[in-house]
Amino acid sequence: MKAKSFDAKFDKGEDVTRVLDLSKARRPLQEQRRVNVDFPTWMIESLDREAGRLGVTRQSVIKVWLAERLEQIASNK
Repeated sequence: MKAKSFDAKFDKGEDVTRVLDLSKARRPLQEQRRVNVDFPTWMIESLDREAGRLGVTRQSVIKVWLAERLEQIASNK
């Protein structure tokens, strides 16, 4: 399908997902890399309590809190 035809279908609100190869889709700046971080026991216990309260994983709490802090730092520059 040519880009012009694709754009026209999209602009009309038609479902264009059937013509996309989503197996090759990527989210910019979302590539994952693994890191290891050592935390004191009290911190892990606090993270686990908060994760339990929110009903999410410890990793999710850490990611959200780090993202919030980094966004805060970026907005203060």
